Amino acid sequence: MTGMGLAPAPPRGATVLAESVKALYAEGQTDYALDPLVLVDEANQPIGRIKDGDAVIFCCRRGEREVELTEAFTDPDFSHFERPDLSNLNFIILTLYHEKFVHLPVAFAPTKLQATLAETISQAGLRQLHTSESEKYAHVTFFFNGGNNQPFPGEDDTRIPSLQGVPFDQAPELSLPRVAAQVVQGIEQGYDFILANFANGDVIGHTANNDAKLRCAAIVDHWLGQVVDAARSVGYVTLITADHGNLEEMVTPEGGPHVAHTSNPVNFILVDPSASTPVRLRDGVLADVAPTVLAALGLEQPALMDGKTLAPGYAWGGRRRILLLILDGWGMGKQDATNPIFLAPTPAWDGLCQHYPTCRLQASGEAVGLQAGKAGNSEAGHNNLGAGRVVLQDDVRLEGALQDGSFYTNEVFLNTIQDVIKHRVSLHLIGLLTEKSSHGSIHYPLALLKMAKAHGLEQVYLHLIFDGRSTEPGSAPALLEKLEAQMNEIGNGQVVSGIGRGIALDRDGNYRKIQRAFDALVNGVGRPCILRRKV
Repeated sequence: MTGMGLAPAPPRGATVLAESVKALYAEGQTDYALDPLVLVDEANQPIGRIKDGDAVIFCCRRGEREVELTEAFTDPDFSHFERPDLSNLNFIILTLYHEKFVHLPVAFAPTKLQATLAETISQAGLRQLHTSESEKYAHVTFFFNGGNNQPFPGEDDTRIPSLQGVPFDQAPELSLPRVAAQVVQGIEQGYDFILANFANGDVIGHTANNDAKLRCAAIVDHWLGQVVDAARSVGYVTLITADHGNLEEMVTPEGGPHVAHTSNPVNFILVDPSASTPVRLRDGVLADVAPTVLAALGLEQPALMDGKTLAPGYAWGGRRRILLLILDGWGMGKQDATNPIFLAPTPAWDGLCQHYPTCRLQASGEAVGLQAGKAGNSEAGHNNLGAGRVVLQDDVRLEGALQDGSFYTNEVFLNTIQDVIKHRVSLHLIGLLTEKSSHGSIHYPLALLKMAKAHGLEQVYLHLIFDGRSTEPGSAPALLEKLEAQMNEIGNGQVVSGIGRGIALDRDGNYRKIQRAFDALVNGVGRPCILRRKV
């Protein structure tokens, strides 16, 4: 049977993109900020552009980073840049990214949490301030408040703009001086409860720059000392913890740069300048922080809040004013040369740990509503901190749906596929090229390719977002090669574009980045990657 055999698999586009990604690496680009890549045919015409009448499923599952791109596709009053008419586009979102999108089809609609810490404080008639820089603003508002986008009565939210136009590792202080100044101002204004996020540990922890990580630890320590001194001077109780680990590990077991979240526990420190008796803390989980705050405020814990105070039996001495500081990505690591927090000069932190009561909080896996063994993240962390109970996260809900088969019977997905077939239009999937990010997983687009194939739809276009945060640096080509094999096995799908997460999933209101992503997806604007047909 010479000359006979299996026909070659059709080109799926992923391996073509892999070669272009390698070329961008050679130019000094990273996965997080990769320029738009667009597949073109041999006549240099873009393949798989999103057109009016088509259907798009946005396969990411968080909230803050997906908002701007979703706006560009769906907001009729969008004015940040020119768009073609997409009034007949069917745009489906995986989870509800923001209340403004309630009119869109949502595959996995959320359950808005009630009786959160912020809501309980509001109902008591107390004043509260939530502040952070924009990189983490959604975490001290939307996520901390249980999926509520609007502040509660008596709640003031202050967003400090994050740095623009400079790589974060070149300025590891970020906007922390301004955040710290806002906290001090809130202390002076006498808010009953102040929530602040110091973003640096997580943002810089995601980079591969070890020198920046050491500087970051020292910078956070400096401003931590300033803020705690201000709070202590006027009698505030200061509670210091983290949402998850990251910065405390800068080297992988293989000796490479560690750039991802960890499963390490986090510290909890209680600073009470009025303490007349020793404070005994117990170890716990992030969901125990809210009950501790309520106890200090002299407020009754809601029945829905099943966390337990970390200071059982402690006499707070009446209603106190509380400062809750979240050191983002500041976990408990090894006391050795792999830990920037240990290596850097951190006199304020060391003094707090030495002179005030401390305990350990679990901030990953099932302790925060994630899959067992999974590293924590900022969304789950703040969700649990604000809810006062373990909150089942979207990744668990979605993984459960994949395992029990309900993902494949989801009515939103099925209706979309049927409409595409009926109207003879195209289905597009926008997904994150990663297997472990809190923003999404390539498993969702792959599952949708299987669904489409099973219902007779065999040409589905994939628009990939390169991660660069939850994946190892330089891992995109290998992930693309794997994806090509997976699509061949399914017998469906074609990758037609790729772009860095820092561009497509901007959350700082930088719509010039969003325009670059939109132009790649809709207009085919980007670095061309020629897809040559096999013969």
